[in-house]
Amino acid sequence: MYWMPLAQLRQKIVSSGGFVNAHAHFDRAYSVTPADLPNDFSKSATVERALQEKWQLVDSWKRATSEDDYYAHIVSALRAQNEFGVKVALTFIDCDPVAGTRALDAALRAQQYASQQLQMKLVLACQTLKGVLNPEAREFFEKALEKVDIIGGLPGADRGREEEHLDVLLSAAKSTGKRVHVHVDQNNDPKERETEQLARAVIRHGLEGQVTAVHGISIACQSKNDRHELYKLCRDAGLSFVACPSAWLDARRSEVLTPTHNAITPIDEMIPAGLCVAIGSDNISDIYKPFVDGDPMVELRMLLEATHFYDVGELVRIATENGRRVLGLA
Repeated sequence: MYWMPLAQLRQKIVSSGGFVNAHAHFDRAYSVTPADLPNDFSKSATVERALQEKWQLVDSWKRATSEDDYYAHIVSALRAQNEFGVKVALTFIDCDPVAGTRALDAALRAQQYASQQLQMKLVLACQTLKGVLNPEAREFFEKALEKVDIIGGLPGADRGREEEHLDVLLSAAKSTGKRVHVHVDQNNDPKERETEQLARAVIRHGLEGQVTAVHGISIACQSKNDRHELYKLCRDAGLSFVACPSAWLDARRSEVLTPTHNAITPIDEMIPAGLCVAIGSDNISDIYKPFVDGDPMVELRMLLEATHFYDVGELVRIATENGRRVLGLA
């Protein structure tokens, strides 16, 4: 009989209450089509476009998607997650002038389905692809605050005014008492410093321990000294993290010189530095990640191998307890 560490890891996760998927976009799950994929290595295919372009390219799909269609996509994702052993999941939901209220209304229905039919807990956060500073986008953001469990943010959507974006999010957190999850440092670029900006904003607003940074890929590009100074700042801010491994392993080749690194949240340094890190699937079979199926065990294996992190106890916590912590459930 051979000792199988992967099987042991899976069993420990089950014994600890099952997987927590701490970041996903179920409303757009399974929305990719054959027309989105490249033919003869075409770089003009939808899935080949840059991240910021895709933020706009999803608009046509969102406009054409009814509340019932959104509901079907979310429920399909939930069923798959249930098969994978996920017991708690957070999904960001598009809340903007393009999606209207259709996606969020569908998600609220799906929340009931998850609880009653799957015995899963579904946590909702608002996705702000149109930012929060444009008056029309701000209106949809403020309406969503009453219905979501967690306030979601994307500073890059208000490019050049990221600090104002964060102030809106964190002011809303103070007025509602809700936690905040913010997409930061997604471009694998050493010039990106959104995590630092977020941590300082958290301290400025007095919201230590209430905010989670999602992704943080660019952290690994920075110098060792800068990384470790950032970890200290994040610890002061009580900033937690969610890593989404398969979402960023495809970071594009660049001629920019950086420390040798994997395009992934550097948990091998963060965990020893005392930071809480959870794991998520991010996008599932859409134009962002057409071949991702949302299996949390696959995500965890990518994370542990890419960071050479083999502490089974900590890996179990990343997949379970830490996820509940960043969702405010523990």
